[in-house]
Amino acid sequence: MSDAYDFAVSRDDLRDASILDSPGADREPGEGQILLEIDHFSLTANNVTYGAMGEAMNYWDFYPAPDGLGRIPAWGYAVVVASKADGVEEGDRVFGYLPMSTHAVLEPGRVRESGFTDVTGYRAELPAVYNEYRLVRGERDDERERLVSIFMPLYGTSWLLADWLVEIDFAGAAQLVASSASSKTALGLGHALQKDFDSPIETIGLTSPGNLEFTKGTGHWDAVVTYDDLEGIDADTPTIYVDFGGNAKLRQRVHAHFGDRLLASVAVGIADWESMVPEQGASLPGPQPQFFFAPDRVVKRNADWGEEGLGQRLARSQDRFTDRSREWMEVQTGEGPDAIREALLDLMDGKVPPDRGISVSP
Repeated sequence: MSDAYDFAVSRDDLRDASILDSPGADREPGEGQILLEIDHFSLTANNVTYGAMGEAMNYWDFYPAPDGLGRIPAWGYAVVVASKADGVEEGDRVFGYLPMSTHAVLEPGRVRESGFTDVTGYRAELPAVYNEYRLVRGERDDERERLVSIFMPLYGTSWLLADWLVEIDFAGAAQLVASSASSKTALGLGHALQKDFDSPIETIGLTSPGNLEFTKGTGHWDAVVTYDDLEGIDADTPTIYVDFGGNAKLRQRVHAHFGDRLLASVAVGIADWESMVPEQGASLPGPQPQFFFAPDRVVKRNADWGEEGLGQRLARSQDRFTDRSREWMEVQTGEGPDAIREALLDLMDGKVPPDRGISVSP
């Protein structure tokens, strides 16, 4: 295998990884294209979601792979090593949606001071939010970059979810119950509701016994209970369930416990991807679960506020959350395809503690 590679997985089994040879730095970009050398990217439960929903939500389409394989995208930083695109120069630093590879080719369009849009033909029909790349100016801050890579895509979902929940008045609920409350996206929701929306609803986080004290200690939830104590939550209070884990058995318990007092059930993430499918014959009381898709919310708020208006709101809130996260999070770094594989397996197996973020240099 050459030094340059693409990391791919079987579409039918995310645990089955392949390392594919790539032309790497020897590839000559075409007219209007740039060649990136990827520096580092984050790995979180978000990437597991991209893989698990690769077919259903077109995540496989951003970076094509041979038949039967898929390349899971990741958020990270790269350097332009060759450019045939006006407005993007060799040596520029880029942040955005990248493949788990050593190199990538993009086609910049709508180039502006802050960044550009990838206009590669086959990506035109894909969600626009994933085609936006930021040109990074100023002195490099490696620690800050790794934190941004970890939190930017997760916190964007957290904040947009909070914004949507407030807009729909939490479907009329008086309390919000969230699964996987120790996850970074869930903690981001709790933070956004507290700091940006003035705690408009009572929030209860569900977590495992091992993560109970950590989750309480972050201060992002009004109350935290273990999964074993779910049935101790008041079932007479109108409730909205926000599902960050995707565990079908837990969803069944939540729906059965609250019954007709459960006003809405919203799926946000599927970290527990192997437990998504309900048990055969199981009926689900209460409302039909719905999926929250952050890119659709981006389209709406871009129309309401403009890209800059949404970006400023998100950046201010994310900066607060990122700074606060330094109190409870450690960044684990790794290098090479083995580090990518091990991190993905740990994420799928639930072995990454909530106070750890993973950043890998390919």
